[in-house]
Amino acid sequence: MEKPVIEFHLDGRSGVSPYLQLVQQVRHALRLGVLREGDQMPTVKEVVAHLAINANTVLKAYRELEHEGLVAARPGVGTFVTATLTNASLAAHGPLRLELQRWLAKARRAGLDDESIEALFMTTFRTTAQEDIA
Repeated sequence: MEKPVIEFHLDGRSGVSPYLQLVQQVRHALRLGVLREGDQMPTVKEVVAHLAINANTVLKAYRELEHEGLVAARPGVGTFVTATLTNASLAAHGPLRLELQRWLAKARRAGLDDESIEALFMTTFRTTAQEDIA
C-alpha cells in the first residue's frame, strides 16, 4: 500500500475541535495541491494510532469531507480524494511561500516565538480582511 500523502497534526491550544482541525488540514492540502484527486487518505486506524484520538472523531471528519464532495469512501479499500480546491493561483504559491519564509525568519530574529508570530499574523489577517470588506 502506498504511504498516505497527508499527515495530520492536532493543536490542543487552538480552541478548534479535533475533527474540525482534520477537515481544515484536508481543505488546506487540497487548496495547496498537496492532495490531488485519486490520492488515498490515511485510514482511520492510522490516524487514531498517530494522533491518539477517538476513531469517531476521524470518522466524523471524513464524513464531513465526504458530505462536501471532497473525498469518497470505498468499502474495504479506503477513502480517496474526489475533488480538488486548487485554482489558477497555485503558480503564485511558490514565490509567496518564499516571501513568507523570509518574513518568519525575520520575526524569529526579532525575538518572536511561534505563538506571538501566529497572533501577529492572524490579527493582521483579520484586520486586513475586514478592511477589504468595508
